Amino acid sequence: MTSNDRDHPVFDQLRDLMRQRILVLDGAMGTMIQNASLEEADFRGERFADWPVDLKGNNDLLVLTRPDVIEDIHRQYLDAGADIIEANTFSATRIAMADYRMEELAREINVVAAQIARKTADAKTAETPD
Repeated sequence: MTSNDRDHPVFDQLRDLMRQRILVLDGAMGTMIQNASLEEADFRGERFADWPVDLKGNNDLLVLTRPDVIEDIHRQYLDAGADIIEANTFSATRIAMADYRMEELAREINVVAAQIARKTADAKTAETPD
């Protein structure tokens, strides 16, 4: 992070809010994904239907194959009062993705995960601007 990044208006807003109250960060994304009772087909989607290794458990991949599930989880946290949500990228590194032979997808997964989190946060903010 550069000094210019810290000068972004969002950081000013966060600093102001932290002076006023404790902010709540979302919780365990992995646990919420497990509670969704997803199957191998959910992790594969159409794009990875013929992938040569099992994909169930690659929770970060769901941003590409079941973005609706990830968006819903973000929404649940925001509805429960979270002020900040994290992108679904816990293992979205080339090293971790290599377990699934998907290291080339790490960047795409990170970008899409951030887009989903941003979209969900923006939608919630539009509903409840305060």
